[in-house]
Amino acid sequence: MANVTLITLCVADVARATRFYESLGFVKSKSASQDDVSFFNAGGIVLALWGRDAQIEDADADGLWNGNGGIAVAQNVASEAEVDAVMARAAASGARLLKPAAKAFWGGYNGYFVDPDGNLWEVAFNPHWGLEEDGRIKLPD
Repeated sequence: MANVTLITLCVADVARATRFYESLGFVKSKSASQDDVSFFNAGGIVLALWGRDAQIEDADADGLWNGNGGIAVAQNVASEAEVDAVMARAAASGARLLKPAAKAFWGGYNGYFVDPDGNLWEVAFNPHWGLEEDGRIKLPD
């Protein structure tokens, strides 16, 4: 089963964006969030706010966005092998691989691809978060 598990909004200022989304009623996960990234439960998926420049660097996505914003849609899966399988399936289906799956600086394993319309996707295994049986993320409080 394929699921969208996390939507990352790439922002100019994480603190300012966090205040904005909190003012809209989103509740930030205190234990999962850090100074440079905020995570919110968002009705079965996770909404993340991350610095635009950090996202571009992490995805090797120079030149993909024009600086007016950007969204990275993510699918979290249960293992590194599953990340590899999803990345292979995406490539076989016509996606352009931006960053092959590899160990990530935050302790997980991820890769990035661009769909045929130029939308950025991350496929990730995060050992710090669990997954429900239906594939939804179990985000810590």
